Amino acid sequence: MAMPREISLPLDDATVRGLELGDQLLLTGVIHTARDAAHQRLAGGAELAPGLDLSNAVIYHCGPVVIREATGRWRVTAAGPTTSSREEPYMAALIARFSLRGIIGKGGMGPATAKACRECGCVYLHAVGGAAQVLADCVEEIPAVYYLDEFGAPEAVWVMRVRHFPVIVTMDAHGNSLHRQVLDDSRRQLQKLGLS
Repeated sequence: MAMPREISLPLDDATVRGLELGDQLLLTGVIHTARDAAHQRLAGGAELAPGLDLSNAVIYHCGPVVIREATGRWRVTAAGPTTSSREEPYMAALIARFSLRGIIGKGGMGPATAKACRECGCVYLHAVGGAAQVLADCVEEIPAVYYLDEFGAPEAVWVMRVRHFPVIVTMDAHGNSLHRQVLDDSRRQLQKLGLS
């Protein structure tokens, strides 16, 4: 089994297009969490909050558990991925608008997102579900948070500086998807068994 590849963020187009399905990566740099509220707002064309820059960003589908310490610093105690398919109606528009380079989540995404990844140079990165505390331990710092008062903590956009955040490439920038392959293989097996 290949060793995970260390990748520094932000990603550039050449790096993204060089990634292949199944590549194991350890991300170091800045990622941004976003869930339903942020996707709906930004896909509708709303201006970004002052100071928020999503150009060439990596978006993490995550509603982290974050506490404020006595020092005033934020600390992430759980950072597991959210199911990404619920953001499918918005994702292609956000990839195009902000030239997003990566999406982190679980479960994969649909054909509109796959098309946008191919056209714009973006990849879908699968984070392990059920490992929320392990993933939280990869967060070194929260430099900023946006929409906290408006959306609440789970839906806010948290800017996270991470180190060796583990992910696997499951949708590449060439239209390939492990999620689609698994679904197609499952359908073929069901047909062989006469169950579909």
